[in-house]
Amino acid sequence: MRFPPHLTRIGSAAALLSALLVGGTVTATPAAAAVGSICQSDLPSQAHDTLDLIEQGGPFPFEQDGTVFQNREGVLPGRSTGYYHEYTVITPGSDTRGARRIVTGEEPREDYYTADHYATFDLIDHGC
Repeated sequence: MRFPPHLTRIGSAAALLSALLVGGTVTATPAAAAVGSICQSDLPSQAHDTLDLIEQGGPFPFEQDGTVFQNREGVLPGRSTGYYHEYTVITPGSDTRGARRIVTGEEPREDYYTADHYATFDLIDHGC
């Protein structure tokens, strides 16, 4: 049996096993289902610019950059308020901030990229 990638965490695996044994249903958490990964080298050039600004501590192009990201969508792993911060990734040709963001966590190099305004996120792999 092939398990979906979003069921690899121990808690989800236990729920799956339990459901298979007793005939129940299994639901995946949105965070486990929507977070993928992306090589840093595969990011658009504007995301590299944003990562450089984050590393330097600014200055940032938008007032909202560096503000607390609430994770209201529940896509990222659940953490306490203030754990995540968001930064704009410039979208060429857009008259607004656009949909692209980098959201950082408190852990070193815990950076997530979204190109669809928080619907999905990819954890940035800084080693490739």
